[in-house]
Amino acid sequence: MDELKELTKAEEQIMHSLWEIENGFVKDIIDRLPDPKPAYNTVSTIVRILETKGFVDHESFGKSHRYFPIVQKEDYKKFITGKLLHGYFEDSASSMLSFFLEEKKLAIKDLDEIFKIIQQHKS
Repeated sequence: MDELKELTKAEEQIMHSLWEIENGFVKDIIDRLPDPKPAYNTVSTIVRILETKGFVDHESFGKSHRYFPIVQKEDYKKFITGKLLHGYFEDSASSMLSFFLEEKKLAIKDLDEIFKIIQQHKS
């Protein structure tokens, strides 16, 4: 797979819809989007851009296309998290964790879960 590219907010929203439904026509993608729904042509254009970027492919049914993701959500999550960690936290997970704690984005129960995960990985 080529190097992943960062998606725009709109592209990411469409990808989340596609990851949920696994494959579908533009209408199916629109059905999963929050209100106010974007215009059909807007979604169609964004899906074609995603195809050009290598995130989506399609099967043809006459003039219609059923789209499906070729980049998995987990792969994009790893890419975007790595970019965040490198770009804003100098590759320091502890700096990132500290930031989330200071911004009150983590609750004590989240920390308990993190400690459990750390303990599991130590074994």
